[in-house]
Amino acid sequence: MGSLAGAGSAAADEAPLHAGGASATLDGLKTYDGAVLHADGGDQQLTAGLFEMTVDGGGKLKTYCVDIHNPTQDQAKYLETPWDQTSLGANKDAGRIRWILENSYPQVDDLAALAGSAGTGPLTEKTAAAGTQVAIWRYSDGADVDASDPAAEKLADWLEKSARNSAEPKASLTLEPGAVSGKPGERLGPVTVRTDATGVVVTPPADAAASGIAITDRDGEPVTTAVDGTELYFDIPADTADGGASLEVQATTSVPVGRAFAGVTKSQTQILAGSSDSTVSATATANWAEEGAIPSVTARKNCAKGGVDVTATNQGDEVFAFELSGAQYSVVPGGSTTVTVPVAEDEAYSLTVTGPGGFSRTFSGVLDCETTGTTEVVTRQASSQPLPASAGGSSQGSVESETADTGAVTGDLAETGSSSATPVIAGIAVVLVVLGAGSVFVLRKKKNSTAGE
Repeated sequence: MGSLAGAGSAAADEAPLHAGGASATLDGLKTYDGAVLHADGGDQQLTAGLFEMTVDGGGKLKTYCVDIHNPTQDQAKYLETPWDQTSLGANKDAGRIRWILENSYPQVDDLAALAGSAGTGPLTEKTAAAGTQVAIWRYSDGADVDASDPAAEKLADWLEKSARNSAEPKASLTLEPGAVSGKPGERLGPVTVRTDATGVVVTPPADAAASGIAITDRDGEPVTTAVDGTELYFDIPADTADGGASLEVQATTSVPVGRAFAGVTKSQTQILAGSSDSTVSATATANWAEEGAIPSVTARKNCAKGGVDVTATNQGDEVFAFELSGAQYSVVPGGSTTVTVPVAEDEAYSLTVTGPGGFSRTFSGVLDCETTGTTEVVTRQASSQPLPASAGGSSQGSVESETADTGAVTGDLAETGSSSATPVIAGIAVVLVVLGAGSVFVLRKKKNSTAGE
């Protein structure tokens, strides 16, 4: 569904860097078997396999790790993210990882057929998941890693040798651009819908009749549904007081295999292996004023430059002067300015753009563009019960697990009948500052240059 905030003076607005798509919570490592990571410090025993996530608004996802040296956080929040805002952006083999996902478990859930193609001998869900994860790690992290089970190891070898480059899949749902501005009495936009869903729902707010603000097409006709390529406009009555609004569109669709999922806080980057029909959404904002500067501001991670790009556009008739990270900037009428704020790898940030008239927009997140850790192993355990080591984490002595029925998942997502044991979140050669959910950190000067996108 869609909604609009009532018009009013521009106020502080917290905006996570999410272009749109699915948002989900990590449920843990569910279908897995053993693997061995060969490193300079010796062999590391770890678990390898499929994670599961619960989508906000409904749906289930299954993912593999593309970040072996970093741990997961229990119940971490994840957002569907373009490759270029993760370590995959600088990885020339990212397309091979997508091929592996498309040609192995769970997309290929006929295990006898998969075993026949790979020449592995009998496979179980656990060994198929482990072999697939091992093959992915060889491309995502350049890891020297083997599956513990002989059949899983043969599957990993076959997938690695067979993989071909495939293009990055399109986002499940986005709105482009994410922000527009203009004057009352105008239709502000267009904001274009980009989706692989058959359709999305656009619903005006409950107070639309009172405020007069509407979402329309170019000709001013109200829009309640949209498809890929539909152009939406904020129709602002001429007598509306200066203010702002936000538009959200929503759909139910299967998220494309190969989409990346990055943690809102520091947590192991994932790549989608399967999706049920899931809720996806995207948001765009509009600002308007009768005179003066009329800004719109967006932000996105820039892994290639090791920071966050903040873009300010001004559709007003006066210069928009704003402050960001202690520096002053300005945008001429009809112009646009992009500022790249340096952020250290693995660093949480909160970037606020402030301007005249009480304008304030805050963007927060964590920059996670690399897969390489440092030398210290840090373990974080979410409960007092013994738990299995997570993929990307090291074994810490003996572990125990409990099994439970996780239920059936519909759509493209193959059922696993997997364990529901929650993983220990451990790092292999990682120095990690554990980020509490909802914690806000002051942006500090970038200490290390980052590579990749």
